[in-house]
Amino acid sequence: MGKRTFITATVCLLTGIMAAGAEAATSQVEVFPFPQPVRYSHHNDDFTVRVRTPGGPWQDLYEYNVKVDYDRPQKDASMVYFNFDGPVEVSIQKNNGAFSKVDIRPTAKGVKHTVKDGIVYFTLQKPENLSIEFDGDRHHNLHLFTHAIRRDWPAFPQRPASPYDIGQAKTPDLTQPVVYFGPGIYSGELRLRSNTTVYIDGSAMLRSPLIIDGVENVKVISNGLFDGAGGMQIRNSRKITLDGLIFFNQTNGTMACHASQDIEELNIRTIGGGQWSDGLGHFGCQRVRISGAFIRTSDDNITLYNHRWDTWGDTRDVTVTNSTLWADIAHNVMIGIHGNTPSPAHPAPEVIEHVVFRDIDVLDHDEDEDDYQGAIGLMVGDDNLVRDVTFEDWRVERIEEGKLFSLQVLYNKKYNTSAGRGIERVTLRNIAYTGKGAATASLIRGYAPDRAVRDITIDNVTVAGKKITGAEPGLLDIGAFVEGVTFK
Repeated sequence: MGKRTFITATVCLLTGIMAAGAEAATSQVEVFPFPQPVRYSHHNDDFTVRVRTPGGPWQDLYEYNVKVDYDRPQKDASMVYFNFDGPVEVSIQKNNGAFSKVDIRPTAKGVKHTVKDGIVYFTLQKPENLSIEFDGDRHHNLHLFTHAIRRDWPAFPQRPASPYDIGQAKTPDLTQPVVYFGPGIYSGELRLRSNTTVYIDGSAMLRSPLIIDGVENVKVISNGLFDGAGGMQIRNSRKITLDGLIFFNQTNGTMACHASQDIEELNIRTIGGGQWSDGLGHFGCQRVRISGAFIRTSDDNITLYNHRWDTWGDTRDVTVTNSTLWADIAHNVMIGIHGNTPSPAHPAPEVIEHVVFRDIDVLDHDEDEDDYQGAIGLMVGDDNLVRDVTFEDWRVERIEEGKLFSLQVLYNKKYNTSAGRGIERVTLRNIAYTGKGAATASLIRGYAPDRAVRDITIDNVTVAGKKITGAEPGLLDIGAFVEGVTFK
């Protein structure tokens, strides 16, 4: 915005206790008026949430209602978002009844709070994506999403100061090299062209997905919202960057990448409580980077597959870092169940390789069906070969029902037309599961001598503080056709 207004305060950051010198830093916070047509339809009054620069005036945030957990009945939680350069102070008032305990997760973020006169206060030093939970209620919690203030935002028309001036908006000209979705609500076909940069204002709400099909050199930089606009597709495209998109209330998957290369998915936040509301799906995509995500869905959070429907091809060179995953149903990570069983038309089987998931917080995993359990799930079918995969520096807070990891070569009669070819060279390193919940033993199992699991390294993987050092009842089951499991 050319004339954006920020609330600013100068604060002193002491480098030591009672340091003789102090370094001045400037705090700023940017909040976004909601579009007037959603004033009542989208609000949740469970909490009153405010933010300010230290010692400055409080600013109210609009608390959006978000659906979570498709396990019946579906639940109503809350979500707020803002941008800032820290530090900033946040206050949360619970409006429906007293409370005795507050959890701010991921716990590893180390956000400390105080309570005064029934209001929770805490300070953020840098942008975080958090769940604030009262008395252990994870189904009616507050999701708080933040991002740094974007300093390279072009000069667009001034945002209206009042939500009463923000309504239905006209779709911008999508043929231009720079596209701006200003404050307002948008719907209709939103098909992007090559060599386009899209900016989405924090007071913009898109009710239709962006269509990225057969294009290259596209950037979407968003401070705004996608309301029920899941099912976003990247198809047959390359050099695509998505940064800052917030999805909620989608009834289908958040986003799927098909047969595309050089994809960046940065700071994607999504909350989905509908059936099949997967998070970030990938089918035959290569050179993918995911970072800064917060994904809470009622199906798999992040998936890596090969052939399905009209998509064929290998998946390789995927890196996921610094992200928070929460599967109300199904897996946090699911790899390998869909691929190409060779046929005369498509004779080549497919590979998923060179994959890294590093610095991951898992808030929960819940899967009732034993065959589908696993916060980390490799379910390899359809002649897929999965190899050279690393899961490193994971913190798993709770497993309502399921397994910490499941590495299986299988033939799933519901989804597969053949068994997988194998799993090779998988490392699980520095993974700590608290033991909370009702997890069952992790599993490693092959399918046949020529469709085996080989060369698995389990390095400093702990459950409730106990290191996994071998197969053990209730901790780890190792089935048939498994070769070369190393424990460190």
